[in-house]
Amino acid sequence: MKIAIQGIKGSFHDIATHQYFKDQDIELICCETFESLFTAMKENDGCIGLMAIENTIAGSLLHNYELLRESGTTIIGEHKLHIEHSIMCLPEDDWNTIQEVNSHPVALMQCRNYLKAHSNLKIVEAEDTAGAAEMISREHLIGHAAICHAGAAPMYGMKVLENQIEDNKHNFTRFLVLADSWNADKYRNLPQTNKSSIVFALPHEEGSLSQILAILSFYKINLTKIQSLPIIGREWEYLFYVDVQYNDYIRYRQSIEAVRPLTKELRILGEYIGA
Repeated sequence: MKIAIQGIKGSFHDIATHQYFKDQDIELICCETFESLFTAMKENDGCIGLMAIENTIAGSLLHNYELLRESGTTIIGEHKLHIEHSIMCLPEDDWNTIQEVNSHPVALMQCRNYLKAHSNLKIVEAEDTAGAAEMISREHLIGHAAICHAGAAPMYGMKVLENQIEDNKHNFTRFLVLADSWNADKYRNLPQTNKSSIVFALPHEEGSLSQILAILSFYKINLTKIQSLPIIGREWEYLFYVDVQYNDYIRYRQSIEAVRPLTKELRILGEYIGA
């Protein structure tokens, strides 16, 4: 099974992929950007994508909502990964020789208090957590350390100095599992799903959103997330990305048809089993 991810082996996308598809034979397609992830899905027939969409500390990845909507792909699942950061270096290095630490800006932010306690270290941003470890290993950068998942250490011949250095131990990232729309039903049974992601626009009128929420409540649909993004070129108009949970698939679909006349451009981005 081909899975496209953003990042390289040892990245959190890699860890999440192997947890979600734990019993499957996986061929990773590692992409530098989220844009190239969707390109890889188009260029590789039947390729699945796995993409981060929100973090409990850093919030939503807003650009990824736009990429998802524009791609036409379908959400077929989700996975929530507990984010744990470790600091690692080359085997011959130690605390006495480390002078610089490299990692993705978000990872550095999530270890801010730990890094404050090691103020002698120069902090340098990198494009990827595991990518920082790979670079240190490949270029044999003495005196450099990387912050990433501990699983990257054996992949790149690194030594873990300390585990679980993140400031907040309740740090989770939610990932979406994506497939081409024509291929999506191979991976799901719609009547057994219990979660849906939809997107719609609303007329700029008083009470337009509250009407939608009232209808969902009437059908006993649980709204778990709502994210608004401005529509470029249309002043004060927004797209609403909404996640809902349900126990009855038929009743959920009835609620969608009930709100559809009150919305503009309503699309179901995916129906799947929630994590």
